[in-house]
Amino acid sequence: MASSTLMKPQMHGLLARCLRFHIVGAFILSLGVAALCKFAVAESRKKAYADLCRNYDSMKDFKEMREAGIFQSAK
Repeated sequence: MASSTLMKPQMHGLLARCLRFHIVGAFILSLGVAALCKFAVAESRKKAYADLCRNYDSMKDFKEMREAGIFQSAK
């Protein structure tokens, strides 16, 4: 007869235990996404901006835009 009775489900502390698991998982996931964003997006943009600033010639760019007719007051 003892083997046919069911155990009572654990109700006390159930929410805290589930939240602990999910908060740790969410924290690890958010750190992973932040690191991926930093190294995949931000670092490549910084490198591209540094390359642009190193090789940028403003006078050449101005002459090209003037010849294209973008500026109305500069001939």
